[in-house]
Amino acid sequence: EQDKDVITLVGDADFHLRQLLDILENKLIKRGIDIGCVDAAEPEVNLAEARQKITLRQGLNSEQAKKLVKLIKDSKMKVQASIQGDKVRVSGKKRDDLQQVIALLRETKFEMPLQYDNFRD
Repeated sequence: EQDKDVITLVGDADFHLRQLLDILENKLIKRGIDIGCVDAAEPEVNLAEARQKITLRQGLNSEQAKKLVKLIKDSKMKVQASIQGDKVRVSGKKRDDLQQVIALLRETKFEMPLQYDNFRD
């Protein structure tokens, strides 16, 4: 079952849920979606069936965005970072500065996979 950003896996037993979750992760990988943005809740098991809710995270929450902005500002690079909804926008005069920020973010272990887009002169 799918409801917006929540997928509910339903199976006969707990091991069926693990198999379904493995299949779901393989499908996401084939589509190029990082499985780090998947939150699996604890399975609810009863005599008749087992259910597990899988939440797909999109964008950054405000706490994560603030951590990113603080990391970028603490690096003392000549760029400006601003929070725009569930995204962090980084702007700078030189392309090299932006590439340094991307390299910094890639080497920093963050709890959610990051995407970089709209990179232009």
